[in-house]
Amino acid sequence: MITLFLVGSFLIALLMGFLMIPNILLVSYRKRLFDLPDSRKVHTNPIPRLGGISFLPAIVIAFALIMGFRYLIGFPVENLPLYRTLYEFLFWLVGSMLLYLIGVQDDLIGVGYRTKFVIQILAALLLVCTGDWIESLGGLFGIYDIPAWVGIPFTVLLIVYITNAINLIDGIDGLASGLCCISLTMLAFMNIVVAQYIYAILALATLGILIPFWCYNVFGNACRGHKLFMGDTGSLTLGYTLSFLVIHLSFVRLDTDEHTNPSLVIALTTLLVPLLDVVRVVIHRLRTGKSPFLPDKNHFHHKLLRTGMRVRWVLVTILLVSLFFIALNLILLPHCSVTFILILDVVLWAALHLYLDVLIYRKQKAEADVPAVERS
Repeated sequence: MITLFLVGSFLIALLMGFLMIPNILLVSYRKRLFDLPDSRKVHTNPIPRLGGISFLPAIVIAFALIMGFRYLIGFPVENLPLYRTLYEFLFWLVGSMLLYLIGVQDDLIGVGYRTKFVIQILAALLLVCTGDWIESLGGLFGIYDIPAWVGIPFTVLLIVYITNAINLIDGIDGLASGLCCISLTMLAFMNIVVAQYIYAILALATLGILIPFWCYNVFGNACRGHKLFMGDTGSLTLGYTLSFLVIHLSFVRLDTDEHTNPSLVIALTTLLVPLLDVVRVVIHRLRTGKSPFLPDKNHFHHKLLRTGMRVRWVLVTILLVSLFFIALNLILLPHCSVTFILILDVVLWAALHLYLDVLIYRKQKAEADVPAVERS
């Protein structure tokens, strides 16, 4: 029966996506609600950016409908304190709605980054006030259990970090949604393994709405009005939901040692590419004297594009890099410390970007030499 609930949440959200997105496109074109191209963006045609409006309604409808049927037929909630699970999801819903509304406003008329940052902190505090905050770093740099005065602000910071990472990585067709699909699949599987099916239902409902959006975003024809972006509404909703699932998994033990935290490591590994990219971009902006909150063209996908790679191959490459880190960390986790894995991930990430810098330099040098050759 639980398989039916899991599959049902995915299929309901999937169906909602295919029903809602064409109507969002219709309204966007009639009201001319477009994301206009500029020097920082990859696209060259005006494209609707309201695809994310479909995310939260589809997730809530799919999740609430499945959970309603569960209670209606008397199927018990698995090994979870009902009162705590209820207010966890209620606070997640309130926080999601706050981010959803500020995202809609930003996509329509624009919102300053300070306002969005304040709302993100408020939404993060809603999750923490349920008692869900990270209590252990699992041995990272020799640190295991951490007190509440450290764990609570660290958890708030992590939620804001993940939410912004998804928002900032959303630079080319299918990238943010593709990375989120990978992460949600892994998070759903992890919750199924430990019999936390309510959280798996949420992850699969979110995955369900992403599939039709990804198809329109990647394969839609802009000239025919079949293409759209998720906008801040979608990226903030996805980032916050992923944060909620990651924080929950920090309480799930995959081994008998109560001081280690492998489930949190695996959960964060599924988001490693956007998380590392944010750190690299912020460091680069600070080093060059720019504000870390102002956009530029130095993200991972921008660098791949500067090597001469086509957009579709950039998408495939980044998704493969994400899968590589997930596979690598899963293999190493039973045999290596969390500190070693993190250092290795950072070293490989830095080596990858040094290699890209070499490729970009060679390409720019070759382009600069072309006029000299032609003159001779």
